[in-house]
Amino acid sequence: MPLRVEAGVEIPDAELSVSFIRSSGPGGQNVNKVASAVQLRFDLAGSTVLGEAVKARLRHLSGRRLTADGALLLVARTHRSQGENRRDALERLAELIRRALVQPKARRATKPPRAARERRLEGKSRVQRAKRLRSRPRWDD
Repeated sequence: MPLRVEAGVEIPDAELSVSFIRSSGPGGQNVNKVASAVQLRFDLAGSTVLGEAVKARLRHLSGRRLTADGALLLVARTHRSQGENRRDALERLAELIRRALVQPKARRATKPPRAARERRLEGKSRVQRAKRLRSRPRWDD
């Protein structure tokens, strides 16, 4: 069943790989016996669904979750069951892709308004006057 990210964007199962590992932390015998943590691997480099701009944004957003071979690796181990961890990992991947699909607005450079420049200069001159008053009087004053 493909991962539905949003309308028009579905990640096919061929690009996803799910493996189960033993979880760490508290949980008693359950942690020692059951492989309930999920490793979800998404082949970002080989993905045919996402465009290059979206892939670049996703690489930037993924940070250290990106492996050397260009795959995105998510580990989910917060829940006790495999099913819940699997849903959690898939939802986290979908959320990352949703964030990468949003193209950021281009920043337009603007100049500060005249009033702001004047306020800045007035503040600088006020500090200058205060520092001048703290100094020793010169012989010509």
